[in-house]
Amino acid sequence: MNKHYNFSLKARFTPVFRADEAASASSYWFIFQGEKLLTTVTENTSNSICTCSPEQLGLQPIFSQFLGRYGSTNCFVAEVGDNVTPAPSLRFKGLRSLFGTVEEDIFSLAGRAIQILHWNREHQFCGKCGTAMKIRTSELAKICPACGFVSFPRLSPAVIMSIIRKDHILLARAPRFPPGMYSTLAGFVEPGETLEEAVKREVREEVNVRIGNITYVASQPWPFPHSIMIGFSADYVDGEIEIDDDEIEDAQWFSLRNLPVLPSKITIARLLIDNFVLGSA
Repeated sequence: MNKHYNFSLKARFTPVFRADEAASASSYWFIFQGEKLLTTVTENTSNSICTCSPEQLGLQPIFSQFLGRYGSTNCFVAEVGDNVTPAPSLRFKGLRSLFGTVEEDIFSLAGRAIQILHWNREHQFCGKCGTAMKIRTSELAKICPACGFVSFPRLSPAVIMSIIRKDHILLARAPRFPPGMYSTLAGFVEPGETLEEAVKREVREEVNVRIGNITYVASQPWPFPHSIMIGFSADYVDGEIEIDDDEIEDAQWFSLRNLPVLPSKITIARLLIDNFVLGSA
């Protein structure tokens, strides 16, 4: 039986859009330089997120925004320029590298923060008339003061699926993967498709096998840069593997005894594979 994984935050997150509504409680500041997040340097392998504003740290932000409250803690995102050098006790680190060294909820909140940052970078001007956009205070959106066009943060839905044939799972590798690593198939949903149709199409395009019994498992926000991964399991029906050379370089059936190098536990891909392992053990 499938185990459903939960990527939701343990505490409630309340989106708030006006900085003057920030409670006088503690705060998390997700301060980015490019794609890297500012953390404190510690003697062990753990990392801590800043609880002070950029100005309090002697840094001049080029953008900042109140995101909302995680429980009773205010959450802000800010960006500083490439020429900014933090104090020796602080360091900018790639977001992916922080998995496992910060609390899971903090990692998820950082992912939320960087998606808002990407949206701000990419929507400075109106796509209809070119006027500089203004942030709305009633919702997470930007509005053009000239023509009234409203822009919301973009999400790109993608399906990701484990394909099971009795005691084997179909895994593939892309050229960009680390040596020896295989993962589940995945792809973006196209306009007009249901999620199930996207699963069937991606499997057909990438490995040319037919599947059935498509079952939803879990979803995961994936802020690299703005996806939502929707995970499914499916049963193999028929067909021989024929890979799409433009997408992947190899695909194979793996048993529990000969699994290859697997994706990090940060990913829903790994959790789909873990479902197979639990079901086959």
